[in-house]
Amino acid sequence: MIIETHAHYDDEKFDADRAGLLSALRESKIEKLINVGASFKGCEDSVKLAHEYDFIYAAVGVHPSDIEDLEAAPEERMNWLLDTAKNDPKVVAVGEIGLDYYWDREEEVQKKQREWFKKQLEIAREADLPVIIHSRDAAQDTMEIMKEAKENGIRGVLHCYSYSPDQAREYVKMGYYIGVGGVVTFKNGKKLQQTVAETPLEHILLETDSPYLSPEPNRGKRNDSRNLHYIAEKIAKIKGITKEEVCERTKDNARVLFTKL
Repeated sequence: MIIETHAHYDDEKFDADRAGLLSALRESKIEKLINVGASFKGCEDSVKLAHEYDFIYAAVGVHPSDIEDLEAAPEERMNWLLDTAKNDPKVVAVGEIGLDYYWDREEEVQKKQREWFKKQLEIAREADLPVIIHSRDAAQDTMEIMKEAKENGIRGVLHCYSYSPDQAREYVKMGYYIGVGGVVTFKNGKKLQQTVAETPLEHILLETDSPYLSPEPNRGKRNDSRNLHYIAEKIAKIKGITKEEVCERTKDNARVLFTKL
């Protein structure tokens, strides 16, 4: 059995067949999954899904490219995030939160991203929940903020990890986990493959980021959690171990980090 630590089944790409697909996941040995908020509406929808399905859990947090959702009603929405994170038994993390400088190159926008990132990290600290971190083209700022977060006792995972093996080593030293998805199967995924080779299995989590980033042999198609088997197989090949060991160890890791699972 596998635990999926990052999917977006609230996405409109699943509107046509969501119920049937989610039912099929259990037959494909997906034991549990975390549906992760990105927009504020995505957070609300993730919580709804978690209460509709016993094997689905939710993470609530606003993606750096969606911070206008928070700016639209900052007090009301931050209060909702904090209250939900603290009191909903199906909410296991705050995320996905972080920095994304790929789309937003202006310093003023990046400054706002950092501010909202830190405010949501504070929600995680108050709720005593781990964080799911999105970081793209923002390696240095993310590292600095996460070093501070570590000092505040905040646990978490670097989702869809895309930086160097050296930086992954630093995150692991701080106790953070590395989220590994479909990119590890790509021919041009050498950097992530090297990161996986150098990262202890005890610090790796399996994720798909569904509906995005389908692994080989389904690259370019809509992703779903059944593709975790291809990701686990690739990690096993890199590590020289069995796929079953990858699934079991990463499942244990998920339960250590997301203690409500």
